[in-house]
Amino acid sequence: MKLIIEENYEDMSQVAANILLGKMLENKQRCNISITAGRTPRKVYEILVPQVKNKQYFDHVYYHNFDEIPLPKQKLGVTLTNLYNMYFQPANIKEEQIIPLNELNYPTHIDKIRKSGGLDLMLLGLGEDGHFCGNLPHAVKFEDEMVKVSKNATPDMEEILLEEVGNDESKLPQYYVTMGPNFVMETKRLVMIANGKEKAGAIKKLIEGSVTLDFPASILKLHPNFTLIIDEEAASFLA
Repeated sequence: MKLIIEENYEDMSQVAANILLGKMLENKQRCNISITAGRTPRKVYEILVPQVKNKQYFDHVYYHNFDEIPLPKQKLGVTLTNLYNMYFQPANIKEEQIIPLNELNYPTHIDKIRKSGGLDLMLLGLGEDGHFCGNLPHAVKFEDEMVKVSKNATPDMEEILLEEVGNDESKLPQYYVTMGPNFVMETKRLVMIANGKEKAGAIKKLIEGSVTLDFPASILKLHPNFTLIIDEEAASFLA
């Protein structure tokens, strides 16, 4: 594991954006990248947008969401909606470059990714409970490749999903889908970003703790090409 500690959120976001751009430029043929939604990557996407918008030399880059929470009667789920708003639309990414994972195609999605060369890079966030992608504590197993997770998978899962849909009971999904730990570990390079004091405890567990399903992200430090980028606040509990 390579650990990068930057002074602040802006600096760590710039480092992450540089790594993504480097991978896009490094791959001369198809480049498969999986990216995260949420608050942490917002600045990364702000930096990337002017760098990639309408640039034909990035037409070989294909984007994948690694989890999805379906929304009733809507084409896009929670994750893709956020990615479109934060990055795909502002950067004018072509539709053919967006390879969606959803509740309909998840059984065959991994095979299609493998046939296209596999994932070259994945940009991940870290939950305070140690989750990454949709891999929440005790909702998945390390050997899982693609998972359909029920709203009843854990005692607090329904509450978690409700928060994801703005606490609107009418939008509460019965399940979500996610790339499991085993498939994530196939990715050629993993990059995780985390910032703020509220993530300091999780960062300490990730770096100094044991590998356990109680803290799913702990498996990632066994990956041969895993880079963790954090700010000084997130690093404040480290020895």
